[in-house]
Amino acid sequence: MKIGIVGMPNAGKSSLFNALTKAGAEAANYPFTTIEPNIAIVPVEDERLDALVELLGASEKVADTIAFHDIAGLVAGAHKGEGLGNQFLSNIRETDAIMHVVRCHGDDNVIHSEGSVDPARDIETIETELIYSDLEQAEKRLERVIRAARGGDKAAVAEKAWLEELIAGYNAGKPARFTPMPDEVDKGQTVQPLTAKPVLFVANVDEGDDTVPAVVAEHAAANQAEAVAISSRIEAELSELDEEEAAIMREELGVAESGLQRVVKGAFSLLDLMTFFTVGSGVRGQSWHLRNGLTVWHAAGEIHGDIQKGFVRAEVVSWDQLIEAGGYSQARDKGTLRIEGRDYVMQDGDVITVKHTN
Repeated sequence: MKIGIVGMPNAGKSSLFNALTKAGAEAANYPFTTIEPNIAIVPVEDERLDALVELLGASEKVADTIAFHDIAGLVAGAHKGEGLGNQFLSNIRETDAIMHVVRCHGDDNVIHSEGSVDPARDIETIETELIYSDLEQAEKRLERVIRAARGGDKAAVAEKAWLEELIAGYNAGKPARFTPMPDEVDKGQTVQPLTAKPVLFVANVDEGDDTVPAVVAEHAAANQAEAVAISSRIEAELSELDEEEAAIMREELGVAESGLQRVVKGAFSLLDLMTFFTVGSGVRGQSWHLRNGLTVWHAAGEIHGDIQKGFVRAEVVSWDQLIEAGGYSQARDKGTLRIEGRDYVMQDGDVITVKHTN
């Protein structure tokens, strides 16, 4: 899972990136500190995996990961190359989702590129630039598709209709996520709109505040997005402490979860993901992520393509039932460990053992 951290210059992107990842990206009080995107691979910690590894005596613990890409700040006119616009836009295309950091704090010591704090204006600036970029690509693609559509190519006809609907939406300020791509369109050949990507808004709030401002929450709700509130300043301070000290400080501040935990929950909800596990005695215990509604056959493919190809059946048990039983053999005796075929729909917290041919 690749998440691009975007926002206006000095919105707090790099500070938040450092806090979330402890990667040490440069964070300074002037625009365009980030030029090349910083990338950090962060394990998604899960207490359920810890419990399973301990119970079953796994050889090691391997948590699934999220790759955070800290991308250069965007300014008005980016689609025309202003600031680092072209580079910014190409970097976003490589990610699965967008984490849009919006400055909501009132620290006068931090310069704002527009001279004042206005979350609604800043959100509009970013989204307008993304729409302009998408519009330009869609218009260029439409010119090529029209010729093929005139010849009666069914895929081209479907793509032409979709592109025309997209362009009309862009001109009305509507992102591509409101105009889904029809199945008839060749996804590998057509445009991949930036504004079709899922968005998690992160309100960078004042110290001691954990509420998403109404202007951000309402915009997220109206645009099929998620929103969380984080103080990047507090998270940066907490990231410099060891786990025990950080936990004490969080308790004093009344902050129950870390910024990373809130971002991960927001990202999972945004991308409609669930977690499953593979774990056993003497082998590594691992967490994996899968889109809700997919089957154990799809889960096998996440583990390895050859396992999916040779899939025969899977042993499945919920993680809490496995813990309660005390192990696989006990869960089998209690009837909570089941044999499932390839069409079984995975549930969050499932522990699976896939039987397959070589």
